[in-house]
Amino acid sequence: MKLQLKANNYYFKEVLAFLFLILAVYFFRKQYTEIAEARKVLAQAIPEYIGLGLLVTIIYILLQAMMYIFSFRAVNSSIRLAEALRLFLKRNLVSVFLPGGGVTSLAFFTEEIERKGISKNKIGFASYIFGMTGIASLALVALPVIVYLALTKSTTSSTWAALLGLFLLIITLTVATYSFLKRGAVYKLLYRISPQFEVLANEIGSGKFKKWDLLYTFLCSLGVEIVGIVHLYIAMEALGVEASLESCAAGYIIATLFFAISPFLRGLGAVEISLVLVLQSYGIADVEALSITLLYRVFEFWLPLLAGVAAFFFVRGNIILRLLPGILLTLLGFVNMISVLTPPFRNRLRLLENFIPLDLIHFSSVAVLILGILLLCCAAFLVRGLRNAWWLALIFAGLSLVGNLTKGIDYEEASLALFTIVVLLFTRQHYRLKGDPHLQNFGVQTALFILLAVLIYGIVGFYFLDKKEFNVDFSLWQSIKGTLRSYLLLEPDPEPITRFGMGFVRSINFLGAISLLLLLYVFVKPFIFHVTPVQQERERAMALLSRYGRSADDYFKTYPDKAYFFAAAQDGFVAYKTASGFAVALGEPVCEDDPTTMLGIVAEFEHFCLANGLKTAYYKIAEERVSLFQSLDKKALPLGQEARLHLPTFSLEGKDRKSLRNVLNALSKKGYAPILHPAPVKDGLLQKLKYVSDEWLTSMDRKEILFSSGMFDWEELKAQDIITIENSDEKVVAFLNIIPDYASDEGTYDLVRKTADAPAGVMDALIVALISELQKQDKQYLNMGMAAMSGIDKPQGLPEWAMKFAYERLRQFRHYQGLYDFKDKFGPQWETKYLIYENHYDLASLPIILTKIMKV
Repeated sequence: MKLQLKANNYYFKEVLAFLFLILAVYFFRKQYTEIAEARKVLAQAIPEYIGLGLLVTIIYILLQAMMYIFSFRAVNSSIRLAEALRLFLKRNLVSVFLPGGGVTSLAFFTEEIERKGISKNKIGFASYIFGMTGIASLALVALPVIVYLALTKSTTSSTWAALLGLFLLIITLTVATYSFLKRGAVYKLLYRISPQFEVLANEIGSGKFKKWDLLYTFLCSLGVEIVGIVHLYIAMEALGVEASLESCAAGYIIATLFFAISPFLRGLGAVEISLVLVLQSYGIADVEALSITLLYRVFEFWLPLLAGVAAFFFVRGNIILRLLPGILLTLLGFVNMISVLTPPFRNRLRLLENFIPLDLIHFSSVAVLILGILLLCCAAFLVRGLRNAWWLALIFAGLSLVGNLTKGIDYEEASLALFTIVVLLFTRQHYRLKGDPHLQNFGVQTALFILLAVLIYGIVGFYFLDKKEFNVDFSLWQSIKGTLRSYLLLEPDPEPITRFGMGFVRSINFLGAISLLLLLYVFVKPFIFHVTPVQQERERAMALLSRYGRSADDYFKTYPDKAYFFAAAQDGFVAYKTASGFAVALGEPVCEDDPTTMLGIVAEFEHFCLANGLKTAYYKIAEERVSLFQSLDKKALPLGQEARLHLPTFSLEGKDRKSLRNVLNALSKKGYAPILHPAPVKDGLLQKLKYVSDEWLTSMDRKEILFSSGMFDWEELKAQDIITIENSDEKVVAFLNIIPDYASDEGTYDLVRKTADAPAGVMDALIVALISELQKQDKQYLNMGMAAMSGIDKPQGLPEWAMKFAYERLRQFRHYQGLYDFKDKFGPQWETKYLIYENHYDLASLPIILTKIMKV
């Protein structure tokens, strides 16, 4: 039955999404004429008023965000201004395509708020307050305006019908709210949908909301109505039409009434028609009334709609925004080259020649062509996140902007360059990888040396060349000019007339290209961060572990492959490893078990990595710590589940443990038994363990891996307790080593290895023997480690869907299922571990990065 309900829910969402897509297509087709007309209106409007209208639009959006802030405060919750802005802009955008528009959109985009710990009930209640105050403020403003118009001017029956519809809506919502609070029919209906509504009813009934914040919400909503009237006033003044408070108030109220009661596409068509008719009733000509309406819609509708699109895409960590600069740079490179190779517009060129010398126009054309090539080269490095590539992209885009204007007033290409610059500036935080300063110094010195050599070579060559090579007797200034032109790959002036002269110019071209490419390379070559931990740092880390260690993974934080970052403001450290411009930390910082302290150390580590051109990731973060990293705008991806076995309740008795008992009995009959070898372990036994380990690696076709696990290290194993499975001849067929666990009530292990001919069940026997040993030590838990990729039952987002699909369907990941099944037979508790990263684009690189840091 549950499966059927899930399937029905799935298909309902798919059908709804398809319908929304059809509505979107219909919407934009219907608005095509309005969009085209709006452009003409903007071209005719007074610029000062357009700027004022944009400013008022910003105020309009801020007031809507403040309504959300006070709505949440009213239910004893709080959200930041940035969160309120995103919530309004996203809901405003999707409301265009939803039946019921502004009302039904209130159910969307709650995930970000839920991550702050605010319940869905409170989010729903705050959204309800937002919607109700919006309707109430419109009614409060509309009633006196409609009454005034009825007394002074004639009003249409449709206007009164719209007002009546608004009041009917208010009455319906008021009655429904009263019924809900009094546990009437509405409450019972909602309770059948979700029992959680009882909690909401109890919260409202107990008076646990702030009345003053309700008033502030209502005042902000009144501000929204006033802004609407101001927008209409600005639109009229911008087009040279004399505006009055009466006409603006009447036009806004009547248009907004039709908008409010429209159940579909946010009043599309009804708003425009009603506003045009109202303006015409005040003696405004048809064309002017239409123009005012279109400009008003730009301020009130289209600009917030575009801001909503930006709220979806222009956010930190968005993969589209991460790739967009590289795409734009590539496009600009091709546009630059195509623009130079196609003839310019003659009328523009004639106009330009009145202000700029012809030589400069020719130079701009050649420069734009070269910039096109450099932009394509730079785009490849920009995608990798190199800081110097970003600087070069910004410089090249700026030069392209100037070059396209000075070579033929090509404002189309210049507009693309300007947009590229804006996107580069907006995404500057994504480009953190530093260049190598030593290599840069070497490159600059080498390029300067080549330039000096070329200048001497070129000046002397041009000055002493025979007149027959260029048909010119070069002066010193002409020699310098000719050398620089050839060095910068520009066309020679004058051109050589002999093969020898051409060869001389090409030699300078070659040296110039070499030096320019060298400069480009050294500036985009990433800085390789090297750190070599010293013994004193490891000793300091171990001292901090003895005080603050609290997990099984802490043992591996002092392994020789780790580097250490020690915080300055707090007592703690981060263990990490670097690869390909990433610093990957193992687990949370080792410090006092306090979120504020931990957050401070993470912030210091982030600043350290930023200063050294490193991106960050955090491997195997506990679920309860994910919110801490999300407060720093990080993203989280489930890595798998860690198994923790509750030792006091574990027993081999009972039906569920029958298979384990059978395995142990079979091993015992074959003469195999588990043996505990306390530290220090003898060298003879270590030689046997080395043979088992090497055979296991060979038979499994594996290599040693580090970072969150250990390797076969003679000295390390010598100092640890070892459990082996041996026969009567003391032949070791399997072993595990017990490693320190910094959780005081817990024990754990690292290596579990066996020979190829070991009998079935030896791994089970090792774990059972370890359980028995830890129970003797009164430990509460056995940490059995993580089963990678497991536990994603309800994937959210493409990365989780991909992991779930690979885990369940692809053969190469099937051994992870086997590992999960092996651990699950002991009946452990499963806890999800996460990978913390900065953005989805970095997630594409992290599997390779993790593979690198785990290599020995």
